[in-house]
Amino acid sequence: MPSDDSDLLFPAASDPDGFVFDSGNGLFDGPFDDEDDGELKPLLGDDYYMRAALRCAQQAADAGEVPVGAVAVKDGLIIARSWNQVELLKDATAHAELMLIASLPQIVGDWRLDGIDIYVTKEPCAMCAGAMVNSRIRRVVFGMRDPRCGAAGSALDVTGFPGMLHNVEVTAGLMEEECKEMFQAFFRTVRANARKKKS
Repeated sequence: MPSDDSDLLFPAASDPDGFVFDSGNGLFDGPFDDEDDGELKPLLGDDYYMRAALRCAQQAADAGEVPVGAVAVKDGLIIARSWNQVELLKDATAHAELMLIASLPQIVGDWRLDGIDIYVTKEPCAMCAGAMVNSRIRRVVFGMRDPRCGAAGSALDVTGFPGMLHNVEVTAGLMEEECKEMFQAFFRTVRANARKKKS
């Protein structure tokens, strides 16, 4: 079989994401749905994409950034990845979600991002949630809730605000403990380094 990039999208059994078998040459396989209408179910579930977002968050943490990572998914394929780059770019708007959304029009050929889902490790802030609404993201799936600043249903509900031209479907709390642990580990390290500098 010729070598290509399919192993990146369709990992084999040894992949740490836990995808347990090779899907062959397509993303959709296996049993038909209950209605037997010919529509195939996707093999990759939400956990798979959130693990990809967690790997992006780890890249942020490794670079000294707040560990938020995000991936964009269309038709079952990850089409873009990003992570926080506020410190690197010295830009308060360089959140993972905004960086991701800004990259997508070049990929899909339109600013309207219909049919695209975003997986992100922390609940979007008001800025990022507003960008999702304005760009017509179909769904956001986030890990860690943010009761203080989260704008996808926790502190605010920008994604589902009545009267908006578009509402974003929200799935909250996916793999929340894993996402929270990454955040907590990052800030433990930040505090420990601050104490070392003082001593």
